[in-house]
Amino acid sequence: MPYPFTVTHESTDTRARCGVLRTHHGEIETPVFMPVGTQGTVKGVLPRDLAALGYRLILGNTYHLHLRPGEELVRAAGGLHRFAGWGGAILTDSGGYQVFSLSHLAKLDADGVTFRSHVDGAKLRFTPEIVVGIQEALGSDIMMPLDECPDVHAETAAMERSVRRTLAWEERALAARTRPELLLYGINQGGLDRTIRRWHAEALAALRFDGISIGGLSVGEKNDEMYEMVGFLDGVLPREAPRYLMGVGTPIDLVLCVARGVDQFDCVLPTRTARFGTLFTSDGPVNIKNARFREDFGPVEPGCPCPACTTMSRAYLRHLFVAGEVLSAVLNTLHNLAFYAQLMEKIRAAIREDRYAAFAKAYLDRYRRGTKGGE
Repeated sequence: MPYPFTVTHESTDTRARCGVLRTHHGEIETPVFMPVGTQGTVKGVLPRDLAALGYRLILGNTYHLHLRPGEELVRAAGGLHRFAGWGGAILTDSGGYQVFSLSHLAKLDADGVTFRSHVDGAKLRFTPEIVVGIQEALGSDIMMPLDECPDVHAETAAMERSVRRTLAWEERALAARTRPELLLYGINQGGLDRTIRRWHAEALAALRFDGISIGGLSVGEKNDEMYEMVGFLDGVLPREAPRYLMGVGTPIDLVLCVARGVDQFDCVLPTRTARFGTLFTSDGPVNIKNARFREDFGPVEPGCPCPACTTMSRAYLRHLFVAGEVLSAVLNTLHNLAFYAQLMEKIRAAIREDRYAAFAKAYLDRYRRGTKGGE
């Protein structure tokens, strides 16, 4: 059975590639960054504005949507797309990371995990079958199986036990799927252990998931360790499968990991930092609350198509933030998402024109030189 993904262009001097990912709600050009809409919304942004910025794929989270409003209500509404008013595709994380990070009383066993809701303390249960069922009720275009999230620095024996449990859960997730039109990715785990990563990658390839996610990185290891592991996995994951690096997304990360064969990214960074006044530019991030912007009447990023840059100044955006106006978070978020959308378009253009290595060097040199401007 072929993967729902076609590579259209490949870089000759890096491992970067462009492709087309086919989902139930349309085709997605890759490499792609996916904004995070944990609870069925990208905070502060209307669906029409996301689409206007060029986004066709966003994230939701199984754990949070299961707690509020509940998948059965969403199913009754016609699915998450109709419920949220979003016409593009949706990827949902399995919720495993949230179970282990938000519930200090989670109890793990071979069958699944029992935990307490962080909302009201209610006792809940996730198994591979339950998690797939929730996502099918939501109507997720791309689903993730329940996985265990081990410490990246766990000892070898503990890491191997964890990954073997995850693989068993992934096999059960495949067996539980009843809606083949909804894609199901496997999640590769193993921390920084190359032997375990390779073994798990080969097992996932044999199971023929619709794509492969890279989990368990950007969780405490050094950046260089993450880049090294992503590069290693490029050589062991199926080249014809879409690769999704979970939870990774500084501009530097995107440029460097695309060069290592990654097709999909998600991260809360552009939306979360926007609410705290950090705006991304080609010359590095800036803190709009800084006093030096009080009388700066230029745009945050010349040429940026977002409303903040086309009609407003840095001085006005600073005023909104300092005054605590809700519009501050909205405009800042739109700007950061526009920046990320433009970055991914530049990345795809450089790959199509086979100049990715030169593009990456020039882009990163400029971004790193200007990073001190955010301080």
